[in-house]
Amino acid sequence: MTRLSRRRLLQAAAASAVFPLFTISGTKASGRVIGANDAVKVGVAGINGRGQSHISELLDVPNVRITTLIDPDQTIWEARAKSVEAKSMLRPNMVQDIRKVLDDKNLDVVTVATCNHWHSLLTIWACQAGKDVYVEKPISHNIFEGRKCVEAAAKYGRVVQHGTQQRSSQSRADEIAAVQSGKYGKLLVSKGYCCKPRWSIGFKNVEAPPETLDWNIWVGPAPMQDFHRNLVHYNWHWFWDFGNGDIGNQGVHEMDVARWGIKDGTLPTKVWSLGGRFLPDGPDQGQTPNMELSVMEFGDVLLVFETRGLVANAKLAPGFPNQVENEYYTTEGLIKGGKFYQDGKGEGEKVSGGEPRKVTPGGAFGAFIAAVRSRKPEDNNASAEVAHYSAALCHLANISYRLGEKVVYDKVGGSVGKNAQVKEAFEKLAANSSAVGIPLDKQIYNVGPTLTFDPATERFTGDKAEAANALVGREYRAPFVVPEKV
Repeated sequence: MTRLSRRRLLQAAAASAVFPLFTISGTKASGRVIGANDAVKVGVAGINGRGQSHISELLDVPNVRITTLIDPDQTIWEARAKSVEAKSMLRPNMVQDIRKVLDDKNLDVVTVATCNHWHSLLTIWACQAGKDVYVEKPISHNIFEGRKCVEAAAKYGRVVQHGTQQRSSQSRADEIAAVQSGKYGKLLVSKGYCCKPRWSIGFKNVEAPPETLDWNIWVGPAPMQDFHRNLVHYNWHWFWDFGNGDIGNQGVHEMDVARWGIKDGTLPTKVWSLGGRFLPDGPDQGQTPNMELSVMEFGDVLLVFETRGLVANAKLAPGFPNQVENEYYTTEGLIKGGKFYQDGKGEGEKVSGGEPRKVTPGGAFGAFIAAVRSRKPEDNNASAEVAHYSAALCHLANISYRLGEKVVYDKVGGSVGKNAQVKEAFEKLAANSSAVGIPLDKQIYNVGPTLTFDPATERFTGDKAEAANALVGREYRAPFVVPEKV
């Protein structure tokens, strides 16, 4: 997609010189064929937070063995090992660096629940080593990485399933089929909401990393930097080097559904975002927006996405609860929660119609293991390509935001346009911020440019293209380099 810069070539050379702790034989990594009665042996990478769910859910899938736990933080090893041992009577191996176990021929699967900036590289390494992969959302930290995951899965014949779990819901698939059927009118706006409490994280002082934490491995592909407790183990989401803000955290689930609702929707031709990091007590250490409105064009359908973090506090934000859902505005009314509302009113009727995708049963993890055994692409509920497109929408929105200019509230109106759902969403952001004590005249938004995007090349064109394309990928710290050629 892009020509290698001299710097990237040097990085790739350094990576090949330093990296080989595991080997790749032939043109395709060979993976063990797993018989119907054979145990699937799993290594879980990233065992804090979401990784705990990987452990507990995988242990409920018949004939699955968790043999390896991988995490740079040794302080959580013992607790997780005990949870595995208690349920499976098997004590797992524990390592800080995944490269030390990728050559293990008895390891069939790697699940990835690390920080976002590690997701793609671990996925690619595992594919190259002949392992199937379940990777948490988002599959990528940037657009370039997502495409490399798609290429790696195809080249090495690996099952790569994404942690956008609504793809494993038959009822959600049925709803999407109804949206696309035309029975309830033509789709005009597919809207997603990611409104969960994302308040101040305050400030944490720089300190030496604990001796139990391999800080070099934790930082991995990102620029080396100082350790502080707002990075380990959750608030890294709000720093650009490691996370993607809430739109790429909780939001990618609803973004995936919003894109799913648009028939044949892959990537948009235009995108813009606005928002800010609004906090009633003033700035904190975080970098990503906690209030963001994003709009994308898919032909004559708009995808509108509303991210608000000043919610779920009856004292500070009365009238602004959690809101994590999707809506579909059509020429005839509104589809929401599996019901159709004529002209957006009434009690609604249950939707039906269309030809829904047949979802592999067993939940996200049960379905993944079923696909690992069958090797049938259609059994994978959320493939690497599906994952890439949905994650890329979050990255596109953030790119526009990061290229934005500061604009006060009363000057923003002209940027919003005339679409009713877009205007309503912006006013909701403003009202939510006002409710927590940030008056309108103090609300300064980062208003991003409208960027033109070519879905075929996955590159920006037109105005601001050079600056925007610089954010399609990133510079990597050797030897943790996502390669141009997988």
